[in-house]
Amino acid sequence: MLKQLIGSVIVLLALNGCASYNTSPDTHEELSDLPVLEDFGPAPELTNETWLNTAQPLRLENLRGKVVLLEMWTFG
Repeated sequence: MLKQLIGSVIVLLALNGCASYNTSPDTHEELSDLPVLEDFGPAPELTNETWLNTAQPLRLENLRGKVVLLEMWTFG
């Protein structure tokens, strides 16, 4: 469940504001071949207090409208 949640957060943040498709008639067939992804709703807030290479904790509201790639991993 946690891996699915993290994957959903990464996908939603990566696609937020950067997914634009050309819907002209020439590309309509190409778009119909794309898989339909399940909607998991809004991304959950990032609750981590410890981040690397940031001055303060990251929050979704501060990242809105920006292209963001999060790589999440653990030590140990």
